Amino acid sequence: MGRLPKIICTAVMLCAGFAVWSADVLARIGSDGLNVSDDRGGVSIDVPLTQAVPWRAFMMDDPARLILEFSYLEFQGAVEPNTEVISEIRVGDYVPGSSRFVAILREPVVIDSAEMRVEEDRSALLEVRLVPATAEEFRASVEHQDSDLREHMKVPAEQAGGPLVVAIDPGHGGIDPGAEASEMNEADLVLAFGRRLKEVLIRNGRFEVVMTRTEDVFVPLATRMSVARAAGADVFISLHADALPEDAGDARGVTVYTLADGVVDEATQQLAERHARDDILAGVDLAAIEDELTIVLMDLARRETMPRSENLATAIVEVGQKNELGLNSRPHRHGAFSVLKAADIPSVLIELGFLSNRSDRSKLQSDEWLDSFASSLAEALANWADAETIDAVGSSK
Repeated sequence: MGRLPKIICTAVMLCAGFAVWSADVLARIGSDGLNVSDDRGGVSIDVPLTQAVPWRAFMMDDPARLILEFSYLEFQGAVEPNTEVISEIRVGDYVPGSSRFVAILREPVVIDSAEMRVEEDRSALLEVRLVPATAEEFRASVEHQDSDLREHMKVPAEQAGGPLVVAIDPGHGGIDPGAEASEMNEADLVLAFGRRLKEVLIRNGRFEVVMTRTEDVFVPLATRMSVARAAGADVFISLHADALPEDAGDARGVTVYTLADGVVDEATQQLAERHARDDILAGVDLAAIEDELTIVLMDLARRETMPRSENLATAIVEVGQKNELGLNSRPHRHGAFSVLKAADIPSVLIELGFLSNRSDRSKLQSDEWLDSFASSLAEALANWADAETIDAVGSSK
C-alpha cells in the first residue's frame, strides 16, 4: 500500500464530534506564523497555535489536496506556500466551529508524520511532514485512510517497552464548580485527588502522567481531549464526585462508567445530562457537527477502544472490591457521558463518591481512604496494562 504515516494524537480523528465554542474561537495562529516550506526532499508544515485544539490531517483527491482541519481555530491572513509541491493554500471557516487549511498539490505526496506538541503554557505546535509518493501511493493513502487508522491504533506504550501514559482529567473547574455540599465542591475535590493520584502513579515507576488541568480553571471538553492526545496518552481517566437530586435516591460509593452503547438507567442518565448542562452553561455547546469521514472513523476506532475501556473498568472494580474501598452496589455502569466519547483512547469516568451522601462526604475527606483508592487505581492500571500485553502477544501468534 506504500508508505504508512506516523500520526500522533490520531490525526485523522477528532474528539467526540465537533463542539462549538460560544465565541466560535478558542485558539489563533501563534506569533511565529504558519510556515510551509521544502524540507529534505519533502514538505514541512508548521502550525503554531495559542492553545491546543482538536485537529486531524488527511488527503483527498479531485483535486489532489492535503486538508488540516481544526475545531475552534481562527485563521488570519493569507498563507504562501514556499514550495513548488503546493500550488495554492486556502484557509478559513468550514462549518460553524471548524476551520480548514487546504493545500492544493502539484505533485503526489503522502503524510509521513503529523504531530501536535503542547507546551507548559498550553500553546501548541502542529508539525506535518509530507514526502514524495507515486500516484498509486497517493490514491492508496486516500482510499485506505480508514484501514491506516486501524493499523496505527494506539496500544499501551508498555507493549513497546515504554511507560504507560495516563491522562488524569479532574472534572469541572473555574466558573464550573460542579456539585456542592457541606462546604465541599466537586471541582476542588477531584483536582486534589488528581494530584494525589499523579504522585502515586509517578512513584510507581511504570507510568507517565499528564493532567488536563492543574489549577482551578475551566477547561473545555475538547481541550481536555487535545491535551491527552498531544501527550500520547494510552488511557484517559476522568474524575468526578457528583451529587444526585433528592428524588433520585441516595446513591453512594465508587462507580466506574464506560461509554453506553444503548439504554442506560435513569440515575446515570441524570448524571450525564448534568455533565452536559454544566459544559453548556460554562460556554460549550455540545451539539455535534460531524462529517461522514469523522463518523466512520470514530465507529471504527471504538471497535478497538471500547472493549479495552470495559477491561479497564473491570480491573478497577476488581481491585477496589478486593481492597474493600466501598464501591457502589453496581460499581460498573454505562453512560452517554461526552467525556467518554473520545474514540481513540480507552476512557473511563470515575465517580469517587457522591457529595449528596453523608458517608461518602466523610470518606472523601479522609486522607487514608484517598491514599488507598489512589494506590488501588495504580494497581488496577498495572493489571490492565499487563493483561493488554498478554492479549496482544497471544493475538499475534
